[in-house]
Amino acid sequence: MKRPLNLFYYIALTALLAYIYVELTGLHRLGGWLLMAAFLSLAIAFRGSVLLRGFSFTVMIFAAVSLAMYYPGYFIRVGEYKLSRLIVPLLQVIMFGMGTELSVREFREVMRKPKGIFIGVVCHYTIMPLIALVLVNVFNFPKEIAAGIILVGCCPSGLASNVMSFLARANLALSVSVTAISTLLAPLITPLLMHLLAGQYVAIHFWAMVWDITQIVILPILAGLLFHYIVRGKFSWLDKAMPLVSMIGIALIIVVITAAGRDSLLKVGLLLILATLIQNIAGYSLGYGAARLSGLPESDCRTISLEVGMQNSGLASGIALTMGKLATVGLAPAIFGPMMNITGSSLATWWHRKIPKQTPTVR
Repeated sequence: MKRPLNLFYYIALTALLAYIYVELTGLHRLGGWLLMAAFLSLAIAFRGSVLLRGFSFTVMIFAAVSLAMYYPGYFIRVGEYKLSRLIVPLLQVIMFGMGTELSVREFREVMRKPKGIFIGVVCHYTIMPLIALVLVNVFNFPKEIAAGIILVGCCPSGLASNVMSFLARANLALSVSVTAISTLLAPLITPLLMHLLAGQYVAIHFWAMVWDITQIVILPILAGLLFHYIVRGKFSWLDKAMPLVSMIGIALIIVVITAAGRDSLLKVGLLLILATLIQNIAGYSLGYGAARLSGLPESDCRTISLEVGMQNSGLASGIALTMGKLATVGLAPAIFGPMMNITGSSLATWWHRKIPKQTPTVR
């Protein structure tokens, strides 16, 4: 199977060279399709490599984003229907899927090992918002773009951090618990942090945001938990379909936001990419350092690092939509999502090769 897939490396290279040619010759109308073909071929080729397989989904997102940047009209509306209306329902489906993966067992971990969870949640809701605040002051972005960076920092961690913790030989139970607790706290903490840190950039309607996050996060998760205990396992095809639905949902959300904010992205794109990259890497570094200073074992330090650095960018996108500012506030989440998957996969792969040494926990 690997050899046929290796052929797609050559297809990707050919498509990339063709893309460069048409851009140099001014045939821009063809550029998007060729760039999409290059990324898509590369994603298929990656499926044949154990080392690179984890990056294939992110590269597929790049393929779709290429079309959104070149031909945004296709991803803004279909007829009279605005595709942005799909974002909140898709997020609710994703949160429902998260709920189906939770159980009472995960929450028992909170009572058995509260220290790691407490450190993880506190670090998550302090380090990332403060990093965002520093970055928007350093880069001096337009107000609504700055608010988007802060919004990314104020959101809970997402399911991607659980996957990366598993790959990184980290503490998966701790990762699931931190994700669950930070998500359940989001309806109060995220609006509060946004009011304090981003209120100078955009109007923050505190209670409206509380209700919006409750509808997007809490209610679907509760429905997912109910599903877990009543239905889960009776329809095996549905259990297998939920992760795929979540992946497709995340990809569609990113593409719709990219298309809606294309013009703003062209103006601040490189600086915004740099700012979100710094935000992401600083989250990993400071999260790991804080966990190490707290005396947690290596596997827990890896978990805290990933939980702090990886945000629920999909939720941030949904909040931006409910604020009516998808094309500006929603840009940072759209960039942060694919980026954290690349950096998170790379970090997890590097850690996977190093079996963590268990150090005594300071009590």
